Amino acid sequence: MTDEQKHIYAHEHPESDRRRDGGFTLWFTGLSGSGKTTIAHLVGPELERRGHIVEYLDGDTVRTHLSKGLGFSKEDRDTNIERIGWVAARLTRHGAAVIAAAISPYEETRQQARETVEEWGPFVEVHVAASVEECARRDVKGLYAKAFAGEITGFTGVDDPYEEPARPEIRIDTEQLEPEASAGLIVEKLEELGLVEAGVPA
Repeated sequence: MTDEQKHIYAHEHPESDRRRDGGFTLWFTGLSGSGKTTIAHLVGPELERRGHIVEYLDGDTVRTHLSKGLGFSKEDRDTNIERIGWVAARLTRHGAAVIAAAISPYEETRQQARETVEEWGPFVEVHVAASVEECARRDVKGLYAKAFAGEITGFTGVDDPYEEPARPEIRIDTEQLEPEASAGLIVEKLEELGLVEAGVPA
């Protein structure tokens, strides 16, 4: 679409530039088993308590619904993250506090998701860090063991890369911190960024 076409579209569809205040996306990235979903579901209720409308985009749930049929090639992984980023942007535009939790292993694709969201509101990247060894120890499904044995391939952190975020807004080491403490640090950072109200009594 040319600049002239965009101008015409915006004139004919003024609602296209409308957005509600208060929306942002909190993007959790990390290895499978690092604690992304656990921490996300501790942060969410606290944001709701402070008056935010919270929407969750969990990697496993998204693959069941939005990205059903996609595999785990780099192309399919990128497509999955692009879809999550697009939905997160739309929800952010409408004022939601979006909590996205997906491995999202590639830096370039995460940056694309950031750019998509930032058209409408803040994007806060949370690197949920834990070693492959620790994630494997926590793994109740035995997926890491199968990956180490070569029974499954293309597993992030084993035979497929995980590119750590270069400059995340928050980095949480879940080998050092319990989930509740991790969630508390994230909420404090959101307060610092002015995205949630500070000091709300329980």
